[in-house]
Amino acid sequence: MYQGAAGQPRGENVRPMGEPGVPWTTPDEVREALERERYVADRDLAVTLFLSLRLGKPVFLEGEAGVGKTEVAKVLASGLGRRLIRLQCYEGLDLASAVYEWDHARQILEIRLAEAEGRAAAARTRIYSEEFLIKRPLLDAIDPAGTPAVLLIDEVDRADEEFEAYLLELLSDFQITVPEIGTFRAIAPPPVVITSNRTREVHDALKRRCLYQWIDYPTPQRELAILSRRLPDLSARLARAVVAVVQALRREDLFKRPGVAETIDWALALAALGTVELDTDALGDTLGVLLKYEEDVRRVREESMPRLLEEAAGAR
Repeated sequence: MYQGAAGQPRGENVRPMGEPGVPWTTPDEVREALERERYVADRDLAVTLFLSLRLGKPVFLEGEAGVGKTEVAKVLASGLGRRLIRLQCYEGLDLASAVYEWDHARQILEIRLAEAEGRAAAARTRIYSEEFLIKRPLLDAIDPAGTPAVLLIDEVDRADEEFEAYLLELLSDFQITVPEIGTFRAIAPPPVVITSNRTREVHDALKRRCLYQWIDYPTPQRELAILSRRLPDLSARLARAVVAVVQALRREDLFKRPGVAETIDWALALAALGTVELDTDALGDTLGVLLKYEEDVRRVREESMPRLLEEAAGAR
């Protein structure tokens, strides 16, 4: 239903959103679809995504940074043939950046042109129409005027609790009210993926609106499969050495353990350097690809290099 600013129903402006096309009938089909997009998912994640699509509920993905949470939304959108709308959360995120704002520059220009033509009164009404409305990610995602989309709300734990409360209301009704125009309401909600790096606890009320899935660091076998999908030209020998070192680093007491993104970047870096065998020079020269804090780099250089090279040698 779409209502005018005064709250009166305006049937001619009803904004329906069609049922989202879900081409998959089983969790296994979801898993296969993700693999076609070069994303290696375990069954738990495939089941959660399948149920999210079938039940029309958002999925809440939580885990360490770099484990592939954001990538889930990207490959889901690609697999469904939809555009991806991404809202990157940050401290101080406001409604003007997340929902909508008025194009003030165009509004002022319209008023000045109208005044010059003697139709200022009409212009002051017209400037508060959709023509002058800038739709930000949340409004864009539920607006059927655009092509179907998957909405990614990324790193919600970085946003303020006030924004989290607004998001809770949106996910409850999938409607947004623009006072000057009316209420936009999605009859069928778009697929929604919310991610959190758990830098703070997200309120239980928000999680209750969603299907929850924890994404952990991958097992060695799954990480090898990821490298095989993403970097098919990488030698199997070097891939095994890369995975062995990364898995060993995750067992270290580091400030920031390397995620899957770092694994892929490191393998790319080694390939770019023409590395055939992982040795002290190759590892030492590229630690900055794997580790993002000086304290971690220094500790690994001073304490862990021989052990990491042993792990790499053992994986060959």
